[in-house]
Amino acid sequence: MQTARALDRFKVYLKFDKRLSKHTVDGYLGDLKQFVDLIQSEKVQSITSENVAEYTMFMKENALSIRSQQRKLSSLKAFFRFLEKGGIIEDNPMTLISPPGKVKSLPKTLNEEEVEKLLGAPDGNTVLGCRDKAMLEMLYATGLRVSELIGLHLSDIHLEAGYLLVVGKGNKQRAVPFGESAKTFLVKYLEKSRPLLLKSTNDGVFLNKFGRKMTRQAFWQTIKKYALVVGIDQKKVSPHVIRHCFATHLLNHGSDLRSIQMMLGHENLSTTEIYTAVSHERLKKIHASFHPLSKRA
Repeated sequence: MQTARALDRFKVYLKFDKRLSKHTVDGYLGDLKQFVDLIQSEKVQSITSENVAEYTMFMKENALSIRSQQRKLSSLKAFFRFLEKGGIIEDNPMTLISPPGKVKSLPKTLNEEEVEKLLGAPDGNTVLGCRDKAMLEMLYATGLRVSELIGLHLSDIHLEAGYLLVVGKGNKQRAVPFGESAKTFLVKYLEKSRPLLLKSTNDGVFLNKFGRKMTRQAFWQTIKKYALVVGIDQKKVSPHVIRHCFATHLLNHGSDLRSIQMMLGHENLSTTEIYTAVSHERLKKIHASFHPLSKRA
């Protein structure tokens, strides 16, 4: 069916079957006309999810608000649902399209000096301090989720190559590199501390004093304890905040988003893009502090 004809039929449906006001009908058709003008498809059967994705990109590039994007995609959904129910199309191009989410708040992060203080808090000469030091160093070096960190098995560690094999969300495996500093403290823990914690056969990497795997709650409390020791607000610190620090500090030092996405295990790059806003906020603060014109009253 010709796209223009399909739009006419949809207009009749909205006006007489749904009994919507003229203002509402005009709103639907205005959204659809913008979409059709962009994709230039003469037949509705030829419209694909790629066309819709192109339209969503167009809206983002033109800085439309989340609410406007949601409204326009809602118009498309109603249109294609109408065509699908009427047997005009077989494949609904909206099936694979996710609605734009709410604007995310910026993740909390610590500055690099605060992270250094936190990493230096455990006493590496004690059994538990050695373990905690290795966990904190590895968390900051890799940006792992806390569940991924405490879920590590000995077979996941590839010391010589300098990477971990991690199973993340959706049971997807990824390789995450770590540096020499994290490697040093991990080796020390594995050689000197872990054997003293081990009570029975257990291939978990990080063990508690009972020889079992560390729990999320226990590690959460451990981080809070060290934050208190070094004078960092406990509300600012959690395993996930260290993950945010990993990403933000990499970005600040010139890493590209795609690499950070792969290391964090984000399925979509858009999830990782939130860290650019954090970096931009840092740049704005630096500008406000040091640019001579910013000091003028």
